[in-house]
Parts: sequence; C-alpha cells; structure tokens
Amino acid sequence: MLIIYDRLAMASKRSRPADLLRWKPRVTLLDIADLSIRLELDGGEARLLDGVSLGVHRGEILGIVGESVSGKSMLALAVLRLLPQGIRIGGGSIRFDGLELTGLPEAKLNALRGSRLSMIFQEPMTALNPAMRVGDQVREVIQAHLHCDGDEVRSRVETTLEEVGLTPPQQVAPLYPHELSGGMRQRVMIAVAIACAPDLIIADEPTTSLDVTLQLQILALLRSIVARRGCALILITHDIGVISAMCDRVAVMYAGNLVEICTAATFVAGPHHPYSRLLLETYVDVNMERVRPLPTITGSMPFAGQQFAGCRFRPRCPNALELCTRKPQLIHVGSGHHAACHRCAPKPGRAF
Repeated sequence: MLIIYDRLAMASKRSRPADLLRWKPRVTLLDIADLSIRLELDGGEARLLDGVSLGVHRGEILGIVGESVSGKSMLALAVLRLLPQGIRIGGGSIRFDGLELTGLPEAKLNALRGSRLSMIFQEPMTALNPAMRVGDQVREVIQAHLHCDGDEVRSRVETTLEEVGLTPPQQVAPLYPHELSGGMRQRVMIAVAIACAPDLIIADEPTTSLDVTLQLQILALLRSIVARRGCALILITHDIGVISAMCDRVAVMYAGNLVEICTAATFVAGPHHPYSRLLLETYVDVNMERVRPLPTITGSMPFAGQQFAGCRFRPRCPNALELCTRKPQLIHVGSGHHAACHRCAPKPGRAF
C-alpha cells in the first residue's frame, strides 16, 4: 500500500508543479474561528466541538485526520450547516469568502450549497438517489444553480461525466446507481459535487469502501480537479498514507479539539503533539518488520457527554504533566506550525 501511495504522490507532483504553487498568493477562502458545536441532552448539553479555529486557502488540500468520533465529520457538516437535529452551533464563526455562514438564512445557504460549496459523502449508495438516472442527478444540480437548459445543460452534464472518467458519457448518463460499480458510483458523487465548479469541496472519507486500486484512482482524480480548477479541498480521512500523498497541510483533531496543524511534510517528519506522534506510529507500513507487534494507542476516545478538566488527551498521554489539568491553547511552534500541548514551547509568528 505504501508503494501505491508513493506513486500517487509522484503523480500529484507532476499534475501540480511546484512553480505553479509558488507564485499563487495564500488567500483564505474558509475561516473558522473558535467554533463550538453542542449536542442537546436531557441533563444539559455536550460539547462535540470545542473552540476549533482553522483556515483553508484557495488552491490547497487540507487533510483532517483523527480517530472515529474525533469531530472531523461534525466540522464538515457545520461548514455546510447540515447538522443533525438536536445538534447546533454553540458559538464561533464560519466565514466563507468573507460571508458569515452561521447566521445565514436557509435560502441563501441553499444557493451556496452545490454551487460554491459542495460535499462528497462517504457512501455513494446512501447519498445518490437510487430512483434517478446518473445524468439526471448531475443535471439537477446544474439546472438549480446555473439556470441553463436544453443543449447547454446536456453539454455540461457530458463534460462533467467525462472529467471524472465516466466515458462515454452518453452510455453512463442513462444508468441508475445500482447498475454501476463502487468506483463508478464514487465518480458520480464527485461529478455531482464539481458540476457547478465550486470554490470549496469537502470530501468525507471518499475512498473508505473502495479497494486499494480504486482508492488510488479516486484520490488522483480529486488531486487533478484541484490542480485544474484551483479550488480548495478539505479531505477527511483516518489514513496517514493518504494524508502524506495528497495534502498540503494537515489538521489533527481529538475529542472535538484541534490539537495540531502543520504542513503534511512536517507531520510526516515529526509532529509536536503526543497524539499526532502516536497516530503516525500506528500507521502500518507494508515493509515493516513482522516480528514486532502492531503499534496501538492505549485507552479510548472520551464519549461526547463526558466533562473535561484540562487536556482531553491527558488520560491516554504517555507524557502527561500535572500542568495538563489546564486546557492547552493552540500556539505557534514553528513556521506554519501550531500545536495545543503544554510541552510545546511557543514561538513568535502569525496565526494560520
């Protein structure tokens, strides 16, 4: 698997030259500040996200990594204001291209979703409409946001299907989702997401249900879309191999907190936060020696309703201090590198 991801990384460099990235200014497209998400309970409320702040720049791929229920998908749903019933934004700000989303009326949100903001969900069979043909599902998004019809919309549908590798589009468009393979269904999901050329795409575990070969194809497709269109991509995953091959920067989440954010190269070379280091150690390399046991992180993620005093990772941290009973702040620890740990020494520098 490591060899496959190395090939993906090499292909990504070819499709996205360093010279192209160097001259582009870092323009913040999505700015999340001190975001909190609350779950309403009979005895009060639980904090699902607690003071998360991060920015996403135009043309970059930001990876969000962490164990299950660390808050990755909840953050994505909050950006699109698609939170389940009983869960609400408890504070903070989500600004997209200067527009505040937290209090935006539903009609204006609907105009943004699918046009400038889009999401690729984890399981295509639950996200796609089983009763609609593939072409009609792409056409529906185009007609809703671009207000075109006739030959123009048909041409856009075919062009979009071709862009995601569903060829010939005239043969794929009349099919229903159940008539397609898993990889083809995921490509339909991507086609629906990019049909209106959004500025930001959020992909939530887009390759979980696919085999390794199809994973490589889908990830390479996403990377090429970002390179060609200059949009931003938030890639939610638990796979460190995908992070190292695909992403420009990495945000590490734990129990609803952002604990570290840095470049992908820095993350692979040596993150600062103890949780990030343990995540990196648990990544299984196919070339590793089989004689030693598989590395694990002891303990388990705290449940949503649990009350916390200090660092949420403290019960599982092998290097916990008495100071860790106080909540650590996300501090600047290096060039473009921030971590929330009392063991990290702060350095002067800009916020992310």
